[in-house]
Amino acid sequence: MTTHDTTEERLALFIDHENVAIGARDIGLRFDVSPLLDALAERGRLITRRAYADWNLFRDDRRGLVDGNIELIEIPQRSDSVRKNAADIQMAVDAMELALTRDFVSTFVVVSGDSDFTPLVSKLRELNKRVIGVGMKGSTSKMLPPSCDEFIFYDRLDGAPQRNSGGGSKKSSRSKSSKKSSSGKSSSSSSKSSGKQDLRQLERLIKRTLSGMQSSAAGAVQASNLKRALLRKDPTFAEGDYGFRGFQEMLRHLESNGIVKLTEGSAPGDPEVDFPSSEKGESSETEAFDLLRTTVIDLMDELGGDPPLSGLKDQLRKRQADFSEKDFGYSGFLQFTKAAVAKDVLEMDWEEDDQEYYLYVPDDQLPAKG
Repeated sequence: MTTHDTTEERLALFIDHENVAIGARDIGLRFDVSPLLDALAERGRLITRRAYADWNLFRDDRRGLVDGNIELIEIPQRSDSVRKNAADIQMAVDAMELALTRDFVSTFVVVSGDSDFTPLVSKLRELNKRVIGVGMKGSTSKMLPPSCDEFIFYDRLDGAPQRNSGGGSKKSSRSKSSKKSSSGKSSSSSSKSSGKQDLRQLERLIKRTLSGMQSSAAGAVQASNLKRALLRKDPTFAEGDYGFRGFQEMLRHLESNGIVKLTEGSAPGDPEVDFPSSEKGESSETEAFDLLRTTVIDLMDELGGDPPLSGLKDQLRKRQADFSEKDFGYSGFLQFTKAAVAKDVLEMDWEEDDQEYYLYVPDDQLPAKG
């Protein structure tokens, strides 16, 4: 008798072909199902594969779908009906029927950028099904990705057809004037971000997510659980967007930069992730405590008294715009402040009448005024 791995994900694929085919065409791509099937094969075993469209309108696409063992569901065009609604409803009904009658199907893959499928995604998740959404970057509704457990942009998949070049080999380049000068200022729009800025944002995302997981659950955080948490925060998260071939490669890079520490976990290939106690990490934290101390001293002089905890974080951000206690593994600003007190950086008292914390540096520790 044949048996299957009960831990293996079993996937059902539903393709709103008209939506993704037209969405791909609009950005200069053609929809080829092969790269998507390859990506899904890495996530589990495909049980059901269906695509919905009026195939008289997409005759050229049928061969590739049939080669991919996709069942073509015909939604014929009628002059007195709306084809879009008919396809959406049929696809939703079939997905719900499968969810209710096939308990072994654990994951539903909805290929469409249409926000009309958001209620379907919500219902599937209520039935304890994992939902992966797939759509085109430029034509996907902003409502759909947050409702999914994971969202894949088709045009980012390895092997996705290339954009049309528009008939020419001319290459674009950034002019020297758009690069940063030696003073660190950029003459181009400040909305542009560099690769290093993207990596900095990644580091902060990892720190904040890891900090939140450690504060809400006892025990070590495994790399696989961290990845799932990142996808719950942002279903479009993909380490490939930052130049890494895999999640563990990304973690090893962050470890080499002193952002995280990896140790062997209970499961092979799934390391435990923690904050490092390296000199680099301690130095950064010390600088943050120094910023807090300096800010409190300045406010003591400005206010003529001890500054309250409320509003203090805003004062730190006036001095350092990107300050966040979560960068150092603290779940909240109060926790960060109490850590500073424990390290004798400053003192903090609770005033019952005001229901407020007040911070100060003792007089004998204040810098001498010139």
